[in-house]
Amino acid sequence: MNRIDRITAILIQLQSKRVVKAQDIASRFDISLRTVYRDVKTLEEAGIPIMGEAGIGYSIMDGYRLPPVMFTKEEATAFLTAEKFMDKLTDTLTGESYKSAMYKIRAVLKAAEKDFLEQLDTSIEVLKSKKVLSRNIDISPIQNILIKGISERKVLSIQYFANHSQERTKRSVEPIGIFYLDNFWHLIAWCRLRNDYRDFRLDRISDLAVTDIVFKQEHPTLKEYLNKVTVEKSLQTVIIRVDKKALPFVSEQKYYSGFISERVVDDKMEMTFLTASIEGFARWYMMFADYAEIVSNDHLIYKIETILTKVNMQFEKNAAMN
Repeated sequence: MNRIDRITAILIQLQSKRVVKAQDIASRFDISLRTVYRDVKTLEEAGIPIMGEAGIGYSIMDGYRLPPVMFTKEEATAFLTAEKFMDKLTDTLTGESYKSAMYKIRAVLKAAEKDFLEQLDTSIEVLKSKKVLSRNIDISPIQNILIKGISERKVLSIQYFANHSQERTKRSVEPIGIFYLDNFWHLIAWCRLRNDYRDFRLDRISDLAVTDIVFKQEHPTLKEYLNKVTVEKSLQTVIIRVDKKALPFVSEQKYYSGFISERVVDDKMEMTFLTASIEGFARWYMMFADYAEIVSNDHLIYKIETILTKVNMQFEKNAAMN
């Protein structure tokens, strides 16, 4: 990127946030802080009202705005592709909001780029997997309340249905952030009932309200929390061999169990998985265990033996009672 393009991009970046750190600019363009200072000085000399404070960052005086930005064909194509993803793989509110933003983006495109996108529109599609159950749950009101609670650092009162215990409990939580994964929105929050961080699925939340209580406790950012969880949740490799007769039943669920790869070995299919839950994998494996064998992972073997021992004890108890 030449210097003129970089300086223009820096100006756009400065308008994207209230305060932008010099280090963020340096990291984005892979330049030194000294170069950042020189580029910002160039913008100031061009009449851009930039305010800077040591240790905090740069900001542009309120009221200053650039004329509408012109996008390249590549950037416009990226927006179009993202629109396809948003339409199929997220909730109604977010999809509609992005679609509205796309109208504004198209409005500032040159005529040639508008024609280009119109021609390309029918050539890019995102298909939702048939394995994902269709849901018509409208979580838009929930999202709006969550954003208010997160931005104002206020405690939320929720009724939450825990799937593992099949119980509904009332919680007071300190929200950190929300993220979208596997067709569901999730809230990460400090739960005052459990005295720990918890992951709440939004479709299991009801009776949500923002309280007047402002929480003082400092929490990690959502990104920091998710990175920490990823590191702590170590993945284990599991290798199994499955009789080909059972493959139609296994293939429907293997992707939810950490499937990585497969190869044919003799008359069986050898499958490799990375799983974060040996117990969860063990219970799934037992659904077709009579058509499979474990090639690698002693923890899995031990877990299955433990489960089977409990089952046998239950059978013996029932037999004795009868």
